[in-house]
Amino acid sequence: MNIVAVCLNIFMPWALFSLIFAVQSFSLHYQHPWLVDFILCFGAVLVLLSAVLAVRAWKKKRDGLSDREPTWFMFAAIALAIALCLAVVFGDMNYWYNMQPFYDVENLNTYPSVDPSKDKGQQLMDAGRVYFTDGSRLDYSKAMAFKNLDLYCVAPITLGPAQLSSYDFWAVGVNCCSGVRNDFHCGEYDNPHAKSGLRLMKDEQRPYYRLAVQQAESTYEIKAEHPLFFVWMQDPISVVNEYRDDGLKYYLLGIFTHLCFSIFIVVCAVVGFSKTGRA
Repeated sequence: MNIVAVCLNIFMPWALFSLIFAVQSFSLHYQHPWLVDFILCFGAVLVLLSAVLAVRAWKKKRDGLSDREPTWFMFAAIALAIALCLAVVFGDMNYWYNMQPFYDVENLNTYPSVDPSKDKGQQLMDAGRVYFTDGSRLDYSKAMAFKNLDLYCVAPITLGPAQLSSYDFWAVGVNCCSGVRNDFHCGEYDNPHAKSGLRLMKDEQRPYYRLAVQQAESTYEIKAEHPLFFVWMQDPISVVNEYRDDGLKYYLLGIFTHLCFSIFIVVCAVVGFSKTGRA
């Protein structure tokens, strides 16, 4: 058994997977996507080089120019290709679902003591986390929904009983209402301590929420000059930190799982090659 080949085929694919998974998942992807593309090209060149070495080793064996079996070269090329593909796919998923929302919110500003009856949306266009003044609440009587396969639900954030000159702050959610007045159960709607909002970061949803707000303007004869959309909650910081923690957790889980996978397939290869006399 070739111990060096066994170790290389365990740790080389795992190292490639860990590197590509990291650059796909974390801040490098957010700040320097061009550099991520360069590293991916480097990984692809490494896989291509391993394939070339495997073909050369097979040709030498076929032509009787070498007694070395090409099996481990072929195995390495396949294992590296699998590692690269898995790292690109799962790293991209980890980035879009966890790390990008975290970086997006962190790059925006935090505003304390926002009065929805006085402050305007135009003043807080760069808001990521907003803490509203005591007494702020959701006005369920002006809730509305726009249906486009899913229901895009909105309810204005207000203060006091008087009608506002412009309803610029809206709590939102998907499929958490029926479109009927007073029926809104999105975010932490039932938490009496919820007085904060985490900015909606999903650009593809924003046009549908804007249409829902336009319907509310028409139905309730109100104005929303510069509507901003938030997920209603008590503690935005903990939610943002959960994105980061989940990203780190899935990265660590991914590299540990791939190491176990590498060990398993190499053990299977050792057993298979030993039985055929090609180890």
